[in-house]
Amino acid sequence: MDVSIPDYDRALYYMLCGEWDNLLVLMVRTNDDILSKRIQDFLHAFHYASDKQTIVVSHDNLLYYLDHAMKYTTPSTYLNI
Repeated sequence: MDVSIPDYDRALYYMLCGEWDNLLVLMVRTNDDILSKRIQDFLHAFHYASDKQTIVVSHDNLLYYLDHAMKYTTPSTYLNI
């Protein structure tokens, strides 16, 4: 895994491309417990929810968290220092 790309960017990319396996791996490897929980909720809803509203809510919760977290990610995170 390339350490120069923050977990939030990876999660967003995996969601947009529908790469659920990679999203699951990221859920296990990330150090951000909230991100891990949001990914878990989304994947669980996607695979087991009986209504679309549950999936949409968990998807939106994950996107909102990613948006919030990326606002506070420092540019130095992108550098290999």
